[in-house]
Amino acid sequence: MNERVIELTEISPKDFFGTHNSNIEQLKKHFPKIKIVARGNKIKVFGEEKLLDEFEKRIEMLVNHFNKYNSLDENSIERLLTTNEKPEKGSKKDSDVLVHGVRGKLIKPLTENQRKMVLEMNKNDMLFAIGPAGTGKTYTAVALAVKALKSKDVKRIVLTRPAVESGENLGFLPGDLKEKLDPYMQPLYDALRDMISHEKLQSYFDAGVIQIAPLAFMRGRTLDNAFVILDEAQNTTHAQMKMFLTRMGKNAKFIINGDPGQIDLPKRQISGLKESLLALKDIKGISVVYLDGKDVVRHKLVKEIITAYKSIETE
Repeated sequence: MNERVIELTEISPKDFFGTHNSNIEQLKKHFPKIKIVARGNKIKVFGEEKLLDEFEKRIEMLVNHFNKYNSLDENSIERLLTTNEKPEKGSKKDSDVLVHGVRGKLIKPLTENQRKMVLEMNKNDMLFAIGPAGTGKTYTAVALAVKALKSKDVKRIVLTRPAVESGENLGFLPGDLKEKLDPYMQPLYDALRDMISHEKLQSYFDAGVIQIAPLAFMRGRTLDNAFVILDEAQNTTHAQMKMFLTRMGKNAKFIINGDPGQIDLPKRQISGLKESLLALKDIKGISVVYLDGKDVVRHKLVKEIITAYKSIETE
């Protein structure tokens, strides 16, 4: 009797196997002539070579479905085990979905300017997303990065931001580099946890597929095959912004997020973001999208707060 071992990597066996191994039981019913044993992150199968080939093909389809949608139900399994057609293309209804998040959450642009971010990023390799807090610029940027990673358009995601509150000198803070940066990177972590399961996200961090790097540590790097997000870019200096923009390597995508209304730099220090918007405005391949109060997707009061502050700041 022939034996095959299929190992599940970067995927939660508990979720893939189903409650009380219900998904494995469904597989056993569909392949009655194969002995199937699921333990840990491995599936051992015993049977005729031809049946094992078919089983492995169907498992690959199920894994691809799970990776895309982060879920696997009875109907999906039945369809994928019985279909003789090529995988169906996305429906028009789901054409604006960027990522199928954790627990089946659909991640897609919710406002006109968020949709514009998606369109411009499809056409250009560098995008500046400018707008106040709560407009979804960071969340949309992370969704675009995760989509590119899942589609294998890039090999890694790099997330960075200036740690202005500690003057880019993180040495005195307790913990390792990741622990020092965590408070500053929390919005990016929150977005990633919405879009990637805990096990897979941790494996990405461990393998360096998703990297968290302070802006001060970006010097000297060349970022090839990467989707790079610079958050809170209004707090970069001239030197920092120039250094960051010139890290761009082959097959790279850059998104720079910033809110010129929330600059935390010392007085008389010019924001690198404001400078770059002026210096780069005529370069082909670089796009700028401005988001405003109409794009706020937080509590309804946030929109009113932004409007109120805008009125006193322009007086």
